[in-house]
This record gives sequence, C-alpha cells and structure tokens, in this order.
Amino acid sequence: MSVSLSTPASIVTPAPGAERGSAPAAPLLPGAWLGMLGGGQLGRMFCFAAQAMGYRVAVLDPDPSSPAGTVADRHIRAAYDDESGLTELSRLCAAISTEFENVPAASLELLAHSSFVAPSARCVAIAQDRAVEKQFLVECGVPVAPHVVIESSAALAALDDATLDTVLPGILKTARLGYDGKGQIRVANANEVRLAHAEMGGVACVLEKRLALAYEVSALVARGADGRSAVYPLAENVHHHGILAETTVPSPRASAAIVAQAQSAAQAIAAQMHYVGVLCVEFFVLEDGTLVANEMAPRPHNSGHYTIDACATSQFEQQVRAMTGLPLGDTRQHSPAVMLNVLGDIWFQNDVPVTPPWHDVVALPPARLHLYAKEEARRGRKMGHITLAAATPEAAREAARECQRLLRIEFDA
Repeated sequence: MSVSLSTPASIVTPAPGAERGSAPAAPLLPGAWLGMLGGGQLGRMFCFAAQAMGYRVAVLDPDPSSPAGTVADRHIRAAYDDESGLTELSRLCAAISTEFENVPAASLELLAHSSFVAPSARCVAIAQDRAVEKQFLVECGVPVAPHVVIESSAALAALDDATLDTVLPGILKTARLGYDGKGQIRVANANEVRLAHAEMGGVACVLEKRLALAYEVSALVARGADGRSAVYPLAENVHHHGILAETTVPSPRASAAIVAQAQSAAQAIAAQMHYVGVLCVEFFVLEDGTLVANEMAPRPHNSGHYTIDACATSQFEQQVRAMTGLPLGDTRQHSPAVMLNVLGDIWFQNDVPVTPPWHDVVALPPARLHLYAKEEARRGRKMGHITLAAATPEAAREAARECQRLLRIEFDA
C-alpha cells in the first residue's frame, strides 16, 4: 500500500493531522532510536553523528546498498511512500528526520501521527515547490530574484512577450524535483521560454531573471523546538555546471553587514516556519552588494560538510540535538576551511577508469577525506568531499589548490 502523493503545491499551512507528532516533553536521551528517511550520504553522516552520541538509527530507503542503510542499526528497505515501511519506522523511532527535500510530504504527515518529525511536512512542502518557496520568502521579508510563475502550458500561452521580457534573460526552472542544476534551462527571449517549457513537458515552472552576481553564499542555521537557534559562519560557494564545487568558510568576500543580514534572514525564515533541525538558505550577493535569497534546503547541506572537521559541533550532530530536544551545540569555527566536492569524474581520465591518488591527497596535512561508499562512480555523481582545515585561510586555500591539482578537479574558482 502506498501513501497518497497528492500533497498540494500550495501548502503553506499544516494539513489536517500533519503535525500531530509534537516534540518530546523531555529530551530523548542516548539509547533511543532515531529515524532517517533517505539513505544517501547526508543520512550516512547523520548515522555516524547519532551513533557517536549513543543513539541507534533506522534508515528507510529502497536501495539495499544505500550509503546510509549500510551503516544504520536497522535498514528498512521500502519505498518512501510505502505505508508498511513507514509504519515500521514510526513504531520504532520516537523522532524522525529526512535527508532530502523531495521525500513525499504525505509520508512525513503519516509519520507525524505517532513520531516527532523534524523538519515537519509543512517545512518540507514549502521547500519542494520553487513557486511556493519564493512566495514564502517574500512573506518573510527576504528579497528574491524577479520571477514569473508558469503553472502550465495554457498559463504560458496567456502571457504576452512584454510580461516575459521583464524577467529575461532568465532561467526556466521546474517548480518541483529540481536539484544540482537539474530541471533548469537558460533562456534569452520569449520564444526560447516557450521552447524550453515544451521541452520540460509543460510542467509548472518558475522563470527567474538572471542577475549580475558577485558571488554566492549560504547561511546554515539550527533551531530547536524551544525556539532557540544558532547560526554557523557564512559560507561562500562556487558552483560548476549547477553542482557545488567548493565552499570556503568563513566567506572571504562577505562584509560584516552581509554576514549579519544573511544570518538574520535565515533565522527569521526558520522562526516563521517553526522549523526544527538544520536549515540552509542559499543567497546571491549581487554586484551592487544586494543580498537575494535563492533557495533553501530543509536539512543539513553540502556547503555545511566542513563543520565536521572545522567546527565545535558538526551540522549532523546539530540535527541530532535539535530533533531529540538536547541543547544546541557550539557553532564556533575553530579552523578556517575549504571544502571540495569529489565527483565521479575524477575516476576517469580520457574515458579510461582510474584510481584517484588518495595517498597523495591524505599526505596533505590539512586534508580530511570523506568518501560515501557509493558502489559506482559516475560523472557528475557526488562520491565524497575533502575538507582542508588549516591554521589560516591562506593555508587552507593553498592546500585546496594542491588537492584540486592532484585530483584533476576542474572548475572556475
């Protein structure tokens, strides 16, 4: 039996019963079972953090060799909308989280009938739909890029060229199920918008104006059920082909005013949603210094992986603390850091499979290697990350450049 997947795209308030699972009256102490919906690398690192603190973790994921499932204390092999699997997870675990935002919000609603779900179905539903997300950000008082929502082919046909021209040149993005640059097409004029929309199957989309970007940053915030929150240092990100390639923390270009504005906005967004857990909000910093929100991720984030090696409390331990009702941990960064994503491309040289020179990489004193135990390397697939944590920002950047050279990682830094 499957859970209905007909969660409306416009959900911005809890559906009936969506948040019945309230936060535990007392903290869930080590020894308790925690649940994770999703078996990818984020779930794997959550397992490590929770198990180190003495918790046991059950992961629900259909893949028998999922990175998180292979290290969890129990792996429930079921689809994310499988009612029997979800029931088993909720009966075992007092608190449950998710490692990716495309999990069915209806599944989170079902789990919330008997377990504390953090983040809630409402929070995840907002982040699942770009149009709803942008509306919500605006309601929070956070600026977003000029955009037009295109709900269908008929809706697009009703828009004249003059309306489309107000957000062109732009990027046409599917409203749902887009990540790592997927579901996006650059468009320069109204005709290209119509062709691109047809190529996307006429699904609901957001046409977003391309802005003059100086750089990109992300604000990571943790919030407990008691309303207390803690922010991490602002991270500066470089993307390559829509995938995060490098994160530098603290941001070398963000002024104190930008840091404060981004962190304050992230905390305000989390508070407005009554969010519990770790939330990442990505921002564009424009050439004129304006800060514009891009999107948010209701979970630990790729740009926060550096916290494992460079902060007093990692983002994954912070997620455990938030969902169990423990006090939030110290977000202090003790070492400047650069994080490099490791994609499957480096396992190939001129289309010939090769073994990356890990012995040379780990010989770099600042290097901390994290591989995700994925069975097959594919181009564009996230296989791991390397954090270069050093005494100074300059030393971290120098080590990152050497690591990049050793692994033949190419991107525009």
